[in-house]
Amino acid sequence: MSDYSILIGGAAGQGSRKAGLLIAKLLNQFGYRIFIYDDYQSLIKGGHNFSKIRASDKEVLSHRTKIDFLLAINTDTIQRHKHNLEEKGILIYNSDEIVSQEGVGIPIKKITKEEGGLPIMENVALVAGFAKVLGMDWETTKGVLSKEFKKKTEINLRIAKRAWEKAPTLTKLKRIDQKPVPLLTGNEAIALGAVKAGLDLYIAYPMTPSTSILHYLAAFKKEFNIAVSQLENEVGIINAAIGGAYAGARTMVGTSGGGFALMTEGLSLAAQSETPIVIVESQRAAPATGVPTYTAQADLLFVLGAGHGDFVRFVIAPGDANEAFYWTGICLNLSWKYQTPSILLVDKEVSESTFSFDPALLDKIKPEPPLLWKGKEDYKRYKITEEGISALGFPGEKGVVVKGTSYEHDEFGITVEENEEKIKAMQDKRLRKFKKMKEEIEKLEAVKIYGNKNSDKAIIVWGSTKGPAKEVAEKLDIKMIQPIVIQPWPERQMKEALKGVKKLIVIETNALGQMEKVLNCYGIKPQGRILKYTGRPFVPEEIEEQVIPMLSSS
Repeated sequence: MSDYSILIGGAAGQGSRKAGLLIAKLLNQFGYRIFIYDDYQSLIKGGHNFSKIRASDKEVLSHRTKIDFLLAINTDTIQRHKHNLEEKGILIYNSDEIVSQEGVGIPIKKITKEEGGLPIMENVALVAGFAKVLGMDWETTKGVLSKEFKKKTEINLRIAKRAWEKAPTLTKLKRIDQKPVPLLTGNEAIALGAVKAGLDLYIAYPMTPSTSILHYLAAFKKEFNIAVSQLENEVGIINAAIGGAYAGARTMVGTSGGGFALMTEGLSLAAQSETPIVIVESQRAAPATGVPTYTAQADLLFVLGAGHGDFVRFVIAPGDANEAFYWTGICLNLSWKYQTPSILLVDKEVSESTFSFDPALLDKIKPEPPLLWKGKEDYKRYKITEEGISALGFPGEKGVVVKGTSYEHDEFGITVEENEEKIKAMQDKRLRKFKKMKEEIEKLEAVKIYGNKNSDKAIIVWGSTKGPAKEVAEKLDIKMIQPIVIQPWPERQMKEALKGVKKLIVIETNALGQMEKVLNCYGIKPQGRILKYTGRPFVPEEIEEQVIPMLSSS
């Protein structure tokens, strides 16, 4: 197996994240499947940023601790990461700033200055030098860089060429017999999944780690034929989104835990008015501001119970970019079919990491029409039906009066607070949807199984923990169970997945074991737990180290 791990680091403002993506695109041209983990502080300049690029001949969904190549823009990067360099690993560094090291020194500052480049362009020199170390020819290197730089292309290429010529070739990268595939962050995949399912309107306020959904959709709004709006705060966002959906626009909003907290009253309004809306909640380390540019899986119980009153919702937690694309589309369609809120629960690791994306998925999502009023009878927005779903009509349609309301109401939307029977009848109507929602979820692959499906030892994970745990399950020949839909709970699929399992360990990145609490609600009692709450995701090595003694104990 060919599997490489590369780390490039520097201070904020030195372009290590862009350089990491360039490296990934070079390796993608050689047929490698890619995963990029980006680590950065909430600073514009200074501090320490780094990207870890994993390149393998098979799918990879996690970075690992040890690295094969260390690319250092500054001395701090060497001090922080050299201890993780493999024994035969190669260091490539900025010799203008870093004292002579055992490795490949390239005067990236000198080259950039002599070619009339800006300091930020030093990262291009380091990437080009790395390409030469791997034995990549100049034409391939030039081809990738040319596509990336639409401005100051010639200067960047001159800098890259000089650095490439300066570096030695120390190894020969094996070319993999696989076609390059698109590289997408989880947030880009979420955006595309929504667009494929017929998104009309996206509204958000920038909040890490969901912000790049807003940036991506705004950049391509003409191509996607959608409207994109940034409002002043999350209270305004959720209410504007409800207004958009009320008028017939397929609407999605994006935020993190703090922003979602402000949306919860609007969430109840969407449930009461049966307004379909999708909320992307990308988790970060909390409470409060917490550690805003790092990851966690600590909002699960929050989103399951958010909003006042009794109402039903979808909660879906994809674990990588492919799943993020697919389930965002499913989310939007389900929300409109059942006229209820849907929450796509991801985290920084899914949102901002970069993955190799399967383009075959693009044909699997399309808009599914909801139940629409056909004009054959007086329009009742909240008509009581056997399945709890009423036909939709929108303002402006002939013969349609749509009364959206936060009050309990009758079939026309008129307040009924004096009538006990009508209050109960309307609540029963909404709750009847849940039975159909559960049936719908069981038709989808709401639970995935990896590793040895016949093993009596299993680990259960959700969201981004899928990536590192999957590697461990395959290596140890045990079963891994990944519930993707959390509400409605896929009871039948979970029972099937747990058949024959005698030892079950739950693994998640929070301090309270939130998925374990959900499992307990359905009578599932894991025999052990592995929790991490440092703001960093799991890597396979640490899961393996902790899970082996737990699985072997009686």
